[in-house]
Amino acid sequence: MININNKQTAPIDLTQLKADAETILKALDYSNFDLGILIANLKDMHEYNLNYRQQDKPTDILSFPYHPDLKAGERIVTDINDDKDLGDIILCPQYILDDLPRWEINYQKRLQILLVHGICHLLGYDHIEDADYEIMKQQEELLLAVLEQANQRTCLEQEHI
Repeated sequence: MININNKQTAPIDLTQLKADAETILKALDYSNFDLGILIANLKDMHEYNLNYRQQDKPTDILSFPYHPDLKAGERIVTDINDDKDLGDIILCPQYILDDLPRWEINYQKRLQILLVHGICHLLGYDHIEDADYEIMKQQEELLLAVLEQANQRTCLEQEHI
């Protein structure tokens, strides 16, 4: 189950965010796992980033894996329902909007990229070392292609209505 908690007022399409998260989890074969998404304001994101990463500034996304020892590419194997949890992501739409000009893409696309990035972190991917960055980047590109295909199908379906 995907649980989204919106604690801020910047624009965000929660229906699309949830649909994108569902598409990603389905592609990863984790549809039966939980994912928490908190949508935070700048002040709260600053606090989270300071408390959890010792960075005294807001950021666009933070990820908190439920299975912190998972390595990139490993599967989570559990028969215990309580352990069918990927973890939590915190997104900050206001930061994303303020930072958008440097990315030269639209807001919705940036949200999708960050959602994929955050979920990859929940699954053990990181970008600390160059080799790890390449592995994570490949996984992100695959998932973004899945999202692109899903969005194209949705657009075609809406045209036929």
